[in-house]
Amino acid sequence: MTLPEPEHFDPATTGHIWVERAALLAEQGPAWAETHALRPAARDTVRVGVFGIDAQVTFCHPEGGLFVPGSVEDVGRAVAFAYRNLDRITGFVMSLDTHEIHQIFHPAFWRDASGRPPAPFTTISAAEVASGRWTPRRARELVLDYTERLEASGRYVLTVWPYHGLLGGISHALMPALSEAVLFHGFARDTAPVLVTKGRTPLTEMYSVLAPEVREAGGRTLGGFDEALFDHLMGYDELYVFGEASSHCVLATLEDLRERMAEAGEPLDKIIILEDAMSPVTPPPLEPLPPELDFPEVARTRIQALVDAGMRRGRTTDRVGDARS
Repeated sequence: MTLPEPEHFDPATTGHIWVERAALLAEQGPAWAETHALRPAARDTVRVGVFGIDAQVTFCHPEGGLFVPGSVEDVGRAVAFAYRNLDRITGFVMSLDTHEIHQIFHPAFWRDASGRPPAPFTTISAAEVASGRWTPRRARELVLDYTERLEASGRYVLTVWPYHGLLGGISHALMPALSEAVLFHGFARDTAPVLVTKGRTPLTEMYSVLAPEVREAGGRTLGGFDEALFDHLMGYDELYVFGEASSHCVLATLEDLRERMAEAGEPLDKIIILEDAMSPVTPPPLEPLPPELDFPEVARTRIQALVDAGMRRGRTTDRVGDARS
């Protein structure tokens, strides 16, 4: 039977910002667990994980630095999914895109010939770095090598994004309604969420939670694959994935999972993509629009490839555990 939503949750506020009410949740969680006869998560015989990718204020609130249209509704559906399935969800893993102002994808990192920074959503090619059309404020030779390697990967081109996910700012936090759902699960089921930060290395993009887009450039190691996180994720029998954006961080994470799971012999059908709890970045207003910047189409075609490879589609209206029935 699907669980009811707890009294403290108001679906109308999923797009609002407030300070999480940890003390209230700590009081209500155990009482709610007793009322609904919930067991501690450690006693689950089928381990179900929920992997929330970058569901932060910076992406999911209209005033966030890199708001993804549709994300407020995505969060609302994800929160309702969490509460309805609290008895069957063993654990949450939540990632937080975490940046500083001087990073390779922020305007302050670059200057044109007149000393001006690029506008957000500018793309910078290796050829433009080599010609001096755009000059990095540091590590030019490494950055040139980086852009060449990034383009060779075929996944993305270097994009200058609005300032977002700045550590210490309000926009870095999880959306409060989602944060409270995760905390409530911890109090009700006697467990704790896993919170993962990503993206602090200034000289590389890191869309995927598991690894940077370029792991080495200019003879310097920029980062590696997070084996410990991968092992934790693979400890679940089923893993439901949602977050922002379907065209970037969710997609890159899923593609890294597919590659590493194939190497490890893990069945791809344990991954369930909650398609109604993720949205693509809006493409820039360019005519003609380059295919690599048509973000909705990028998300559609590459997620289809993941499903074709063996991952499963899901929706937040699903009852956890029913996907295999």
